[in-house]
Amino acid sequence: MTASALPKRIGLTGSIGAGKSTVSKRLRSLGALVLDADIAARQVVEPGEEGLNRLINRYGAGILLESGGLNRRALAKIIFADEAERRAVNELLHPLIKKRLQEQGAFYRSLTPKRPIFYDVPLLIEIGMHKEMDETWLVEAQEALRLKRIMLRDGCSEQEARLRILSQMPQEEKRTYAHRIIDNSGSLEELYAKVDALYLGVFGE
Repeated sequence: MTASALPKRIGLTGSIGAGKSTVSKRLRSLGALVLDADIAARQVVEPGEEGLNRLINRYGAGILLESGGLNRRALAKIIFADEAERRAVNELLHPLIKKRLQEQGAFYRSLTPKRPIFYDVPLLIEIGMHKEMDETWLVEAQEALRLKRIMLRDGCSEQEARLRILSQMPQEEKRTYAHRIIDNSGSLEELYAKVDALYLGVFGE
């Protein structure tokens, strides 16, 4: 594949608990430039930012910590238990997150126009951002493993973990949008080997 034909914008996504963040870290270790939607999401709800103001307008000061920052656990309880509220929060914040990522991407493309940029976005497909990508890479894993990972990571019950899985687009549906699929149902070493082979196979670095 010639340099001009290489994908320049790659969307990296995956259902909750699939291990997308682990893949993202591995890509960085290989020298990839990765823009993280989770970081952008935290930035847009910092004190004084438009995102936090929008949440306060909807839910009041009860979602704030004493420091004035967002109480993420309180917000999570609201959105994972109520589909309507989850959608409402997404509508409030996703445009801001998407705009922040687009601005970051434009900045880096102006510096290194030939360097590929990975956009690590959990809801890449749901918010339609996959349409702006040259390729979409999907990280997936068996549901039983995803449940265990969510419970361990977030310290939540199995029921809460299931609610978080159900709040997203089904993994099977996401597959239909993916150009490349990375299965993370095995060991960490196996995952690293798959990521390395895929990245080096595409970009040859």
